[in-house]
Amino acid sequence: MHQMKNYMEEIVFAAMEDILKDINMCTCDRCKYDIAAKALNDLPPQYIVTQKGEIYSKINNLMAQFEVDVISAITKAAIIVKRNPNHDLDN
Repeated sequence: MHQMKNYMEEIVFAAMEDILKDINMCTCDRCKYDIAAKALNDLPPQYIVTQKGEIYSKINNLMAQFEVDVISAITKAAIIVKRNPNHDLDN
């Protein structure tokens, strides 16, 4: 059975851990998901279906500009979430 997923989600969540170490902010699950959602809305999707597609996306991930775009989107999203956290709204 084939499945389709946005590989950019994996890239963002993997990069986010390192980036958030340098930003003094809440790292609860709600804040992390808010950061990821905001960053993913600002980045182009990288949908994959087959193993070949996943390999292509991983190669794309190694390109310097691509990494800069991901880091920039996550950092901008983290600043927004830090200023406007939603974790208290879950109650």
